[in-house]
Amino acid sequence: MKNNILIKGFVALICIFITTNQLFAQFLPKGLTPEEKSIMKDYYFNNQNNTKGFHYPPVSKVRSAAEWEEIDGLIITWTSYTSVLTQIVKKSVNECKVYIVCSDSNSVKGILNNSGVYSNNIKYVIAPYNSVWVRDYAANNVYTNEVDSLLLVDWTYNRPRPKDDTLARTMAKITGLPLYEMNQVPNKYVATGGNYMSDGLGTAFSSKLILDENAPNGGYNQNLTETDIDSLTKKYLGIKKYIKFDNLPYDGIHHIDMHMKLLDEETILVGQYPMGAADGPQIEANLQYLLANHNSVFGTPYKIIRIPMPPQASNGSYPPNGDYLTYTNGVFVNKTFLYPTYYTQYDTIAQRIYEEALPGYNVVGINCNSTIPASGAIHCITHCIASSDPLLIVHQAVKDTTISNFAQPYIEIKAYIKHRSGIQKAMMFYKNLNMTNYDSIVMQAVPGQADYYSANLPYIIPVIKGIYLPYEYYIKAISNTGKIQQRPITAPNGSFKFTINTPGKVDEISDTKAIILGNIYPNPASAISCIPVESNYYTEIKISLHDMIGKEICQVFNGEIQKGKKNFFINATDFAKGIYFIKLQSKNEIKIQKLIIK
Repeated sequence: MKNNILIKGFVALICIFITTNQLFAQFLPKGLTPEEKSIMKDYYFNNQNNTKGFHYPPVSKVRSAAEWEEIDGLIITWTSYTSVLTQIVKKSVNECKVYIVCSDSNSVKGILNNSGVYSNNIKYVIAPYNSVWVRDYAANNVYTNEVDSLLLVDWTYNRPRPKDDTLARTMAKITGLPLYEMNQVPNKYVATGGNYMSDGLGTAFSSKLILDENAPNGGYNQNLTETDIDSLTKKYLGIKKYIKFDNLPYDGIHHIDMHMKLLDEETILVGQYPMGAADGPQIEANLQYLLANHNSVFGTPYKIIRIPMPPQASNGSYPPNGDYLTYTNGVFVNKTFLYPTYYTQYDTIAQRIYEEALPGYNVVGINCNSTIPASGAIHCITHCIASSDPLLIVHQAVKDTTISNFAQPYIEIKAYIKHRSGIQKAMMFYKNLNMTNYDSIVMQAVPGQADYYSANLPYIIPVIKGIYLPYEYYIKAISNTGKIQQRPITAPNGSFKFTINTPGKVDEISDTKAIILGNIYPNPASAISCIPVESNYYTEIKISLHDMIGKEICQVFNGEIQKGKKNFFINATDFAKGIYFIKLQSKNEIKIQKLIIK
């Protein structure tokens, strides 16, 4: 009996070797090939004791890093789609070290050099691999005690691709980072990186593929309940709340990164289809489940940003009649964000949405028409090595605020700031539209709340009702060892933004309507703008220009006008860029209209 088992295992391994090497010459898809499906049971049975890292959970409490945190390195495997990989390298080498896993570094250098990529920030890693989908099989970044030691945690890859499944060990050896492997019972856990998102503070998201593959009948030689899964992910990844969504009907691989992207602790970018199309109904149902049952780590509802999912250009069709084109499959590379593009009609919309959602980032689109037929894009073919010296800043951005009680003329800016050496100084920088440069305030430690710091941002009360006064701010911290970090990481080019306003309407119009202030044009203004006025009688009026807080900047006109129409003019070049208001006042009426000077 024992000999028969050994023979079956040997035959299975031979099949694996032949199959994976035959497939290596092809472009392996994200999903399982028919050949791979046929060898799953024997593959995982014989692989479960193959370990070179620690086969037990970390002793200290751990925290999974969020993808928008600082990274030291970006990982790619150089096998297929080299034009896409070249662009990824080109846009990333100025942000961090790029690890290129390959079999021949000279050929890779030749391709990169021909594309104008010359950098000492590239590390060539000669190591075995099967496929380009490194997101799925590389290890996860985990910190002990939130910001102490960086560890790598590697689960059992859900594909019978043994070379891919060794990359975590290779990267652990190269970086010198400890590796914890989840591939031995009772800690054996099957997963894939494309189906995992973490907010960096103990909440994770996946599709219910994670339950299916670890179930007794999942085909992966597993026997885990949802409780078992939650327990393992808490021990190894620091996940305290694991949110799982129903699988989508047309996403064949059920990877969450194909239709969702966490942009920060409380903001989720979600792919949007036309009404009733493709996976749109199930995505919407999952989203409503999330909003009804779960809040962000700040205790507030998640902020949802929708981004249109494009149809296949060749036939205008969505899945299942077209490829699974997606814009959510992007990756943070410190101050750069890379996302997939396909064709201009939809790409320009995606670019605008990302630039608005990620202020200050270098948002770069990379054409992924070659990769998407295999159900993958930018996020799927990249992975990261997190910063070995993290300075964590957690902050819930201030929302737009309507002021009705002026007894407290400031807004508290509060943040959780932590470094393993301690914090030497924390500062809050702020400005409003009338300020050219940022002003700064030192943040003070909050009594009784370890690692929390706060500062009071003073605001100006708009004297004109209904006026929105915009503010910008960011947080900067310096550790005791001199490490500097900012939040947002792109500050001061990118900052948190909110507006303050007083209740009421901008236009205060009397019932007589004897004087009409027409639409100012052009508006926004860059040179001469026309202010049309119409009066039903002879009267005296004053036309003046005011800033955002109601201060009069200049008089445009002050005197008598006859009945009829008359145009007045203002030269925008005489004033700084910003938002102003034209105020027309007579004995009986006041009219106000916004003027933007660009």
